[in-house]
Amino acid sequence: MRIETATVAPPKPTQHTDMPSPRGELLPAMMQAAVFVNPGQIELQAVSIPTPGPDEVLVKLEGCGVCASNLPVWEGREWFHYPLAPGNPGHEGWGRIAAVGSNVRTLAVGERVAMLSYQAYAQYDVAAAAATIKLPSALAGQPFPAEPLACAMNVFVRSQIEAGQRVAIIGIGFLGALLTTLATQAGAEVIAISRRPFALEIARHYGAAHTILMEDHWQIIEQVKGLTEGAGCDCVIEAVGKQWPLDLAAELTRIRGRLVIAGYHQDGPRQVNMQLWNWRGLDVINAHEREDAVYVAGMRAAVVAVATGQLDPTPLCTHKFSLSALDAALQMAATRPDGFFKALVLME
Repeated sequence: MRIETATVAPPKPTQHTDMPSPRGELLPAMMQAAVFVNPGQIELQAVSIPTPGPDEVLVKLEGCGVCASNLPVWEGREWFHYPLAPGNPGHEGWGRIAAVGSNVRTLAVGERVAMLSYQAYAQYDVAAAAATIKLPSALAGQPFPAEPLACAMNVFVRSQIEAGQRVAIIGIGFLGALLTTLATQAGAEVIAISRRPFALEIARHYGAAHTILMEDHWQIIEQVKGLTEGAGCDCVIEAVGKQWPLDLAAELTRIRGRLVIAGYHQDGPRQVNMQLWNWRGLDVINAHEREDAVYVAGMRAAVVAVATGQLDPTPLCTHKFSLSALDAALQMAATRPDGFFKALVLME
């Protein structure tokens, strides 16, 4: 999950005339972009289409996934400054290349791609060519929010899950469900824990051996002890981003086990039971990547996994919205009603 914000005044509207693009097709001068003008206030504005630099590509977006990391920007925090740049903080985009920079040789206009970019709540966005990956014909017509898929692949690698291990995953949303299937395919015995019965059904569909409703802290601990002969789990992945799941995750991890923090902790400092962490000798892994190269490697791995059928994110992309309804998509991501896993914004 990534979030990049910038304070940029929306550009003034200019004449709507077509213009040639660098090594690309004839483009309109303007596009529609969502602009976060204030907390809880999003406007659809006509802004200039960005021009790719020498090592960049311009992508005509088909869609962009809605990430939970967008919620603080939408809700408002004292450290954010508004308005944000048009299209920011959308970062889960995919589409077709409309133009390429003068130095780009490995990508071509018309190719369908996913990319790591930061202003994808818009009809067009630019991305570094090095952070843009081709989508094979096996994925034709399929929405492909590559960045969150890359998160799942990268968290799985960091978790070091092996056959025969017992793995608890706390929080079965988009990320938790994908990690459930990856861990199951690796031969692990997965215990899925979620507050939503619907999510536990999905976890079973994705291979979870056991499911536990997240209601009572101590009851969950006792259930996991019963499933692990009292030892706890070899690896526990916290995929919620809240204090209680973090507390619970430590309690479920065995001596010298791995506590993997994959949830996006976005609402202030955390307290941890350092005595417990220290006494059990836990390996604590913060599984958020911040290096673009690692993200792109995860995106490439995700393309292979989905194209070959190893991963099937389709059932998890549960709700679709137009760009003009981005605020409704964010509201749904915040409230997470029954049946919701991930929202996609599809460009008109």
